[in-house]
Amino acid sequence: MIKSFFGSMTARVFLILVGGTVISGALVMLLASYERRDFDEQTRAQRTVERVVQIIRLLDETPDSANSAIVAIAREYGMRVDLNPSIAVIGKVPDSVVTTELRATLGNNRDITVLQGEGADCPVRKYDRGPGPGPALSPGMDDPIRCEIVLAKLKDGTSVRVDVSHRNRPPPPFGGGFFKNLALFLSALTLLALMVAHMATKPLRKLAQAAHALSRNIDHPAIAVGEGSTEVREASVAFNSMQSSIRSYIEERTIMLAAIAHDLQTPLTRLRLRLEKVDDETLRNKLVEDLTATQDLVKEGLEFARTMSADYPSFDLVDLDSLVETLCNDATDSGQEVTLSGKIGRPLRASPHALRRCIANLLDNAIKYGKFAHISVKQEHDKAIISIIDGGAGIPPDQIEAVFRPFNRLESSRSRNSGGTGLGLTIARIIAEKHHGSIKLKNMGSKDLGLLVTLELPIS
Repeated sequence: MIKSFFGSMTARVFLILVGGTVISGALVMLLASYERRDFDEQTRAQRTVERVVQIIRLLDETPDSANSAIVAIAREYGMRVDLNPSIAVIGKVPDSVVTTELRATLGNNRDITVLQGEGADCPVRKYDRGPGPGPALSPGMDDPIRCEIVLAKLKDGTSVRVDVSHRNRPPPPFGGGFFKNLALFLSALTLLALMVAHMATKPLRKLAQAAHALSRNIDHPAIAVGEGSTEVREASVAFNSMQSSIRSYIEERTIMLAAIAHDLQTPLTRLRLRLEKVDDETLRNKLVEDLTATQDLVKEGLEFARTMSADYPSFDLVDLDSLVETLCNDATDSGQEVTLSGKIGRPLRASPHALRRCIANLLDNAIKYGKFAHISVKQEHDKAIISIIDGGAGIPPDQIEAVFRPFNRLESSRSRNSGGTGLGLTIARIIAEKHHGSIKLKNMGSKDLGLLVTLELPIS
């Protein structure tokens, strides 16, 4: 079942939708992570500039006696202020975003240099420091804390160094109910994808069902062409056109066959009357025998034509048990070996005449080619099962389907010498299919038992 599902168009559309959405979502998350990294860098730089500007302006505007208090407060917030820096910068340091922003805020006349530091060179808030000795680390991370080292001049020309540390710890990727939200997203996506796949492939399933129905009944109603995409609607129109052409062809062939068979009956009847005047009794008997076979063939041809063109707009309730019992009694009265077992006990809807012809053909076939017929009737679920076993030689496995073709007769016992026309099983199968049933053949493979014919009819 799983294999057949994933081989269907519904599964393929579903997988394309889900796979495409998941891949698109992954790409969006990847791009968002890069954008967030850039945003975090900009935010960090902006906060660094704000904190440095605050410290420098405090030092510019307050008396020297307050410097120690400002330095202590800055230390609590992860900044280190040194009014007598011993660091020396050799060469020119390229300007960074922080450098540019500080000069734009404090004035371009100030000498400002920004360096990068990490580990022991960076101040750490007391509640961010890990236990034990060693370099300061970002909380919960293996990387050392990083910082900006800002060298500047106050208004009075005093050199000042301000070290501003920042956390280099991104938020956890799978925190904050990530898996719960992911499960809800995938569930909603799966449900939506299944609905879309089902809706997209529904017209195709209807087209496939119509094709199967056409194989059983050429008069099956045409497909509605107003559903589905343009391609599906075009396929539906083409299918309806094909069905109409096939129906017309079959009707023309059936009418032609019926006309030929009907027109042959009159000259054959006159021929029989004239044969009675033949004096040679032996010759007369042979000619009458051949004429009888020809009339039987014409009769079967007419019946075949009627069966092909028959339409059953409504069925009547038929007592299948009584019908089968009557046919068995008629065969027994004519000296045939026929046995009956089982009952259904409930009627089914069918055409009484057609169903009688179907079962009679199967019974006659078994008696004619198999010497006897054992019939059993039973109900399985919502189907009536009629099984007929004969005592013949069976049918070669490669010929089981061939016997249902019109005018097809097997050699040996199932030949023209047995009186068959090759239409009995064909007519029986057509009648069964018009009743939404089926006929199956199976060799019993026993010395005493030959062919098993199973007729299945729905019970509604």
